[in-house]
Amino acid sequence: MRALVAGGAGFIGSSLCRRMLERGNQVVCVDSLLTGRSGNVEELADHPGFSFVQADVTRSLGGPNGPLAGLQAPLDAVLNLACPASPADFGPLALEILDVGSRGVAQLLETAMQHGAVYLQASTSEVYGDPKIHPQPETYWGNVNPI
Repeated sequence: MRALVAGGAGFIGSSLCRRMLERGNQVVCVDSLLTGRSGNVEELADHPGFSFVQADVTRSLGGPNGPLAGLQAPLDAVLNLACPASPADFGPLALEILDVGSRGVAQLLETAMQHGAVYLQASTSEVYGDPKIHPQPETYWGNVNPI
């Protein structure tokens, strides 16, 4: 499998990249490094199945001059873990968070459609609000009812 992992230099994204490579998959890690860290994927740089593209998912990814123009093979999956969603970022990065959650999703969906790839949209624990129990089981609704 060949997968694009948006937000791949984040904490969870980099762990996903690492695990996918261990399973024999190829990974194209895309991250703007707004809140992700290149150090999170530094050890993966020499892996033959790994490539890193520093790009903002809210901008066009395809096209002849886009950051993904050099892809040699199609993608089987687009996994979206991109979002600077941390309480510390809510104020200073409010517009960027909204942009990633709208334009970024649209760009990644377009990329998935162009490749005939499956698409996975991840979320953050912030959907639970300020939890009263740790860790939260799947049945926990939190302080925010998403329905």
